[in-house]
Amino acid sequence: MENQTPSIKTTIINYALILSAISIAFNLMLYFLDMHYQQSQMTGIVGIVIMIGVLIYSFIDHKKLNEGYLSLSEALKIGLGISALAGLIGVAYTFVLTEFLDPNMMEKALDFQLEKMRIDNPEMTQDQLDGIRSMQEKFSGPLIRSAFQIIGSLFIGFIISLIGGLIVKKSRPE
Repeated sequence: MENQTPSIKTTIINYALILSAISIAFNLMLYFLDMHYQQSQMTGIVGIVIMIGVLIYSFIDHKKLNEGYLSLSEALKIGLGISALAGLIGVAYTFVLTEFLDPNMMEKALDFQLEKMRIDNPEMTQDQLDGIRSMQEKFSGPLIRSAFQIIGSLFIGFIISLIGGLIVKKSRPE
């Protein structure tokens, strides 16, 4: 019987689709609750916990398929691959959300953030708030938003992969 090592590419694709499906389901839940534009800390934490769970599980699954061995470099490849592919799928979901499901989402998010700033800092003048709004509008275009989304996904994926890979790794004996 031939020993075949499992394909990292297959693991990446499978778990990127799983991560994307769970994340999109969570974001659709937020959309239906009309909480998708508020960007609270709790939703960010839940998103990171989902990513941690899927990445760690992908490392463990790949390790099982690989005779119980997983190197740190394999964990990093898997984690960054999943993060990149899930980030691209997330960009596509965000495009559908902001262009079709809720075309006013970015405006709602900016208004919500400015109102929060106005409450937290009552001494801010209207000119300061207008300046903040114009700056936020510059950074809320689809290309910049997409770039930040992919870079953020890769950065968080790298940190999770590094720590998770160090925990899960088991080197082959020489």
